[in-house]
Amino acid sequence: MKPMNTICIRSGNTRMIAHRGVSKLEAQNTASAFVAAGNRSYFGIETDVYHTRDGQYVLIHNGSTGAYADVDLPIEGTDYADLRDLEIRDPFGSTRRDLRIPLLTDYIHLCERYGKIGVLELKSDFTKEQIAEIIELYRRAEALDHVIFISFNWDNLIRVRKIRPEANVQYLVGNPDDWDSLIDQLAEHHIDLDAATGTLTEDVITRCHERGILVNCWTIDDPVFAEKLVRWGADFITTNILE
Repeated sequence: MKPMNTICIRSGNTRMIAHRGVSKLEAQNTASAFVAAGNRSYFGIETDVYHTRDGQYVLIHNGSTGAYADVDLPIEGTDYADLRDLEIRDPFGSTRRDLRIPLLTDYIHLCERYGKIGVLELKSDFTKEQIAEIIELYRRAEALDHVIFISFNWDNLIRVRKIRPEANVQYLVGNPDDWDSLIDQLAEHHIDLDAATGTLTEDVITRCHERGILVNCWTIDDPVFAEKLVRWGADFITTNILE
């Protein structure tokens, strides 16, 4: 049975990020999930962005639609009009709710309306020109100070840095082989850390803070472990259901 509400924890100074919106309550990366986060105490709302064949920017986690809709279309090989026509399945019920793949501009508007920081995962291998277009969309919305760019793709973050040196950026990592080298790399480029659950320790967080690196952790749904991360001083926790 689906949860009826978020699970509250003692988050202290740790800022809570709604992963793909409140994705244990609503279909992930839809306006419904973003509004659910907007109406709660989250600091930020995380989402995933790809570019379409015709140069639009849409929010979806996978590179194709098969996991979410009855038709499987490749995001980067499909025009936005065809993606817009797809109805996203509601994983929590059978009632038709007209769930659609949002545009990046929809997400920026919702974050601004509810006073939330956008945490935007750059999923595609974006060109310098595409990164510039994304940053321009934020500039037009007067929201450049209200976004954190995250990515597993290091080059995406470097492109963001070159266009907007003061941008907040976080490098997504799984289980690094060499924390020393990674921390040196992050400190050199003034990039923060966004690490997978189970990889962080109190020592790693302390060492990051000593080098001026903020620490985010994804994706934490266990309240006991989340409160441990709070005690260790994690700056952010990205979660599907905790608040």
